[in-house]
Amino acid sequence: QVQVVESGGGSVQAGGSLRLACAASGRTFSSYTIGWFRQAPGKEREFVAAIVWSGGIVSYANSVKGRFTVSRDNAKNTVYLQMNSLKAEDTAVYYCAVGRMGQAYDYWGQGTQVTVSS
Repeated sequence: QVQVVESGGGSVQAGGSLRLACAASGRTFSSYTIGWFRQAPGKEREFVAAIVWSGGIVSYANSVKGRFTVSRDNAKNTVYLQMNSLKAEDTAVYYCAVGRMGQAYDYWGQGTQVTVSS
């Protein structure tokens, strides 16, 4: 059974940094994509970033490009989201999701809160 667990959320002032981690277990993820999404209060969930496990191809939402970096640690089956230059509008619950390349995300974590104060 696939499990996805996020960690690393918290509160930070604008301009600060946080690193989120997504630990995935239960299968081999070589043909999978790991995505980060977020949902702010009263808003739709939106895509933030993703990384293809095999090959490391990454993609970012325009709103975070240049500030956020997604990476992976194969040995730990963990994907990281390094968030720098945080803004108040980055405040949201951040979710990690896992899915086969080119398909919908099947497995989701429980989410971790990120709060940025201005």
